[in-house]
Amino acid sequence: MTETEKLACKRAVNPGDKSPRALGAYSHGLVVGDLLFVSGQGCRSPQTGQEVGLTLDDQGNISAYDIEVQTRGVLENLKSVLTAANLTLNDVVDVTVFLADMNDFDKYNQVYAQYFSFENAPTRTTVQVAKLPGKNFIEIKAIAAFTGRS
Repeated sequence: MTETEKLACKRAVNPGDKSPRALGAYSHGLVVGDLLFVSGQGCRSPQTGQEVGLTLDDQGNISAYDIEVQTRGVLENLKSVLTAANLTLNDVVDVTVFLADMNDFDKYNQVYAQYFSFENAPTRTTVQVAKLPGKNFIEIKAIAAFTGRS
């Protein structure tokens, strides 16, 4: 396969103003064959570019965060990327969740279940990490499949 053919086999998916702009040299999503690989999504609002679910002190430091609000923000950003590729949450086959604090698992899991409560929900891995970019306390990356489509 030539380099031109290889490049034709992959296509970037960027939802424009429906999702926060990428903060680095990456695509929100990349279609390769029948799969969409979605970059880790944080909880930044597409409208403001600021992370949601935070309480800041007078100096702008985080004094508290709401993992449920942040989880909803992340999953809405994920939905935006999927929609830009003409997919839905039902097309997601694998999810990796990064939590800044595993003590947030139960609260995040309750919100997650509201989005993925259908039959044949995707596989999922949840890990705790030392730090996430920006003021995120959760990040989610996913793989979706264009099943039954041409």
